[in-house]
Amino acid sequence: QVQVVESGGGLVQAGGSLRLSCAASGTIVTINTMGWYRQAPGKQRELVASISSGAGITYGDSVKGRFTISMDNSKNTGYLEMNTLKPEDTADYYCNAVGKYWSTITPTYGTRRDFNSWGQGTQVTVSS
Repeated sequence: QVQVVESGGGLVQAGGSLRLSCAASGTIVTINTMGWYRQAPGKQRELVASISSGAGITYGDSVKGRFTISMDNSKNTGYLEMNTLKPEDTADYYCNAVGKYWSTITPTYGTRRDFNSWGQGTQVTVSS
């Protein structure tokens, strides 16, 4: 299976910057899509940004021009650069990775399987 771990959250003043990382590990064959989502208290989880081999890059309207998503395929790691942070960016940020991993069936046989993995989240707090 594939595990996803986020890091880089913290407390920052309004106008500041943070860089989140999303590290995927396991017998990964390929990551097709990596997305960042956030959920503030009392609100639904929303898409922040995603990067996909098929669909390119997508940003939520509220973060366009301030956040940048990127991915280092050689490290199976994605990044979310967040600039000009606002108090309304305060939320738990989650990473989602979708792709294929290698599943060993027997010592001499395996197959590619799909994965869709979520991390545990990292908290971002922006003070005014």
